Amino acid sequence: MDGEEASRVSLDPSESAPVPTRTMERMAEHRVIFDFEVDFSNDGGLQGQGFRLDIVGDDISDDELAAYIVEDLRLLMVENVRILKKRIIEEPHKRLRSPRG
Repeated sequence: MDGEEASRVSLDPSESAPVPTRTMERMAEHRVIFDFEVDFSNDGGLQGQGFRLDIVGDDISDDELAAYIVEDLRLLMVENVRILKKRIIEEPHKRLRSPRG
């Protein structure tokens, strides 16, 4: 091969390099599951049931969650947001990076 040596790749597990192990446990990721109702100032509305969002930490207030919905869904002319049946669960995030963190 023109004086260059080719790399050798082995598929035999006994010849593979040791796999590094993590010394720190991965931090728990949390999501919030909730129902919501949005009222718009132009008399329209929007509802969501069983909606899930990634959150930073293990809690989020209703006011923060309402702002998160409006921002994340890019809603305009929002008059009122109601958060219903909110619960926090430990579950891996679905986005690569949480928008609030």
